[in-house]
Amino acid sequence: MTALPQAPTTPEPPATDPPATEPPAAEPSKTHPSATQPAAPRRGRSTALTLSLLAALLLLSLLSAGIGAYEIPLGDVLASVQYRIGLGGHALDRTAESVLWDIRLPRVVLAVLVGASLGCAGALMQGVFGNPLAEPGVIGISAGAAVGAVGAIALGLTFLGSWTVTVCAFVAGLATVLLVYAMSRSGGRTEVVTLILTGIAVNAFAGALIGLFLFFADNAQITQITFWQLGSLAQATWPKVLAVLPCALLGLAVAPFHSRRLDLLALGERPARHLGVDVERLRVALILVVALLTAAAVAVAGIITFVGLLVPHLLRMANGPGHRFLVPGSALGGAVVLAAGDLAARTVAAPAELPLGVLTALLGSPFFFWLLRRTRRRQGGWA
Repeated sequence: MTALPQAPTTPEPPATDPPATEPPAAEPSKTHPSATQPAAPRRGRSTALTLSLLAALLLLSLLSAGIGAYEIPLGDVLASVQYRIGLGGHALDRTAESVLWDIRLPRVVLAVLVGASLGCAGALMQGVFGNPLAEPGVIGISAGAAVGAVGAIALGLTFLGSWTVTVCAFVAGLATVLLVYAMSRSGGRTEVVTLILTGIAVNAFAGALIGLFLFFADNAQITQITFWQLGSLAQATWPKVLAVLPCALLGLAVAPFHSRRLDLLALGERPARHLGVDVERLRVALILVVALLTAAAVAVAGIITFVGLLVPHLLRMANGPGHRFLVPGSALGGAVVLAAGDLAARTVAAPAELPLGVLTALLGSPFFFWLLRRTRRRQGGWA
């Protein structure tokens, strides 16, 4: 009975509730600005890097169009381009026009498309596999395309005329990716480790097939096969540009839409699934995009290494691992690297021309070794 007089004291706790809830309400206002502070500099850095890459690509393209055995001044290049698109300018003499529009510009445009395709494919591969050492060749795309091209040359196939080697390389590259994926799939799922190991096995088998074709090829075919395997843009023409253009544009347009899912996948497969990412569907879609980009690039330019491996690394070091910038930035960076590499290949040993694939490997392998040492030192070893 003495408990009844204590009932009026129960309303007192609600009077103390507002002061108790005030500090939690004040915490978000304090932490929110600090949480958003790193985002603004990162966006500014992304914008600055994008503008820098675009400016570098434009400058390299203009220089590449004018520099060579037949020099064309930069002003004449701009005047001819303006004249062709109806913005003034003036036409050049017949020789300069032919050199610029039939030889130089197809090569420049093809270098941009191939470089953008390889750079974007490298960024996607590293995101899908969650491994900074991944590149399109891991799952056999390059090796498969090489088998198609080498087989067409060694067997003397000409059923599509001058397009035979290109089409065979493209089809073989896509078929190899589908084979690797089919062999890696088990129980409705595909694991990254299984994909990598299957790709290694298929690469080894492709190397054996290439060796077999070389054994039965004659001297002229061996020379053609060797030149193709070293990678080059010397055979660039507008028809080859048009052949690569649909594949490159489709892959480069689709890739950025998966940036957010790649960021979630970087947390791990299980957390990504909990956050609503269909990991298997994402992996299949991006592997197909990588196959499309890489097979088209290899089919017209041969095997060009290290572009898809190093360009995403450099941009990740400069701006962080976010794929919203990394995917399109790697496309721009790849275009810049290959445009610069092709210009160097044509001019460093003039009048001879260095194979582009050899040049990228010579410059890329020491940097890759430095990157390995740097990563190992930061992590304190691999164990």
